[in-house]
Amino acid sequence: MAEIIPMPDLGFEADEGELSVWLKGVGDAVEAGEPIAEFESDKVTLEVESPVAGVLLEHLIQPGESVAEGAPIARIGEADELSASPASAPSPAKEPAPPPPEPPAAKTPSTPLPAEPQESEPVRRVPAAPAGNGLLATPIALRMAREHNLDLRRVAGSGPGGRILRGDVENHLAEARPGAIGEVVRRPPEDGDRPPSVGTAASPLRRTIARRMSQSKQTIPHFYITSSVTMDDALALRRQYNLAFPSDAQVTVNDIVVKATALALRDFPNLNASYVDDRIEVHTDINIGAAVAVEGGVLTVTTRQTDRSPIADIARENRAMVERARAGRVRPEDVSDSTFTISNLGGYDTDHFAAIINPPQAAILAVATARETAVVEEGQLVVRTVMQMTISADHRVTDGAECALFLNRVKELLEAPIRLFLGG
Repeated sequence: MAEIIPMPDLGFEADEGELSVWLKGVGDAVEAGEPIAEFESDKVTLEVESPVAGVLLEHLIQPGESVAEGAPIARIGEADELSASPASAPSPAKEPAPPPPEPPAAKTPSTPLPAEPQESEPVRRVPAAPAGNGLLATPIALRMAREHNLDLRRVAGSGPGGRILRGDVENHLAEARPGAIGEVVRRPPEDGDRPPSVGTAASPLRRTIARRMSQSKQTIPHFYITSSVTMDDALALRRQYNLAFPSDAQVTVNDIVVKATALALRDFPNLNASYVDDRIEVHTDINIGAAVAVEGGVLTVTTRQTDRSPIADIARENRAMVERARAGRVRPEDVSDSTFTISNLGGYDTDHFAAIINPPQAAILAVATARETAVVEEGQLVVRTVMQMTISADHRVTDGAECALFLNRVKELLEAPIRLFLGG
């Protein structure tokens, strides 16, 4: 029996995605877990995988159309069901699509006509719009072109039928000027007069971060506690571990902190929680999110059931997700369902910082650089590698004493780290 494939959760507050290209055509065999389509959200390009094996019977949307989470995008079933499918003629993936009909003369060619609303239709259809001069561009590409005052005739489209995608616009902008998309670009003025400021529109990712962080600071009563932890034993054990295992199994300092935090949350479940509608929702799974710096902003990638996962698995999963995030190829499951977040700036020569809570979570842990520091032990001045960590917590959910005890537990695990490397 044919199964409807829905649009998955895009994560990170993205409520819809735009189909860039089908990776599988009608009539193609599909394995469970195999990518069948690429979608663009305001932040990243996502590969959508099939949850079942079978034959792709029908594309329910076309490139350039936007759909919300849960909306049907395809039908997959048995090969003998293909003839009964409305789209039974096999079509190869990435086959160029015919251009849309010319709009009426009374309309401006560069203005896309809005789709007629239909209450019974679960998908909000946004066709690829004519960008003028016979060009086709997705809605996100059109919006970016407007934001950056870009003539799309100068951009080569890589989508079906030469359609211009978001990535095409980003690549063109990156090649055309030295600054990253969404960042301020400064150039010496030709006439020698320096303007007071030069800027450009914020990128979609930056706008999403601005909205969520403003919401967090305005609605969540933050408080902060800082603790120092001696990292010499953890760093020594990490060196020994990495010498004994191949490069694809190497453990970072952040992996160690992630594991210690997950184990500490077992003892302090109130911090693995969310404040929702005057209720404290305590999450049964401990899913640690790690903030990752990407071009133009930050994404949070998630390891699931982190307290039960061996540190080698945590390291492997984090490495793969970070690589996908920085390449703009994250999967929906990479950036969703975290219950507690760690923001680690240890690689940026940072003494101390406090992070903003990632709503609806109850807390976030900020980790600074581990550096050699003179400390007093039993009346003697010695040098130890010390790392500052600061918890930002939601005062609606927790209080200072609980968070101080939580930090002490993380510190105990990091200063006696053997348990972090043994089992789950």
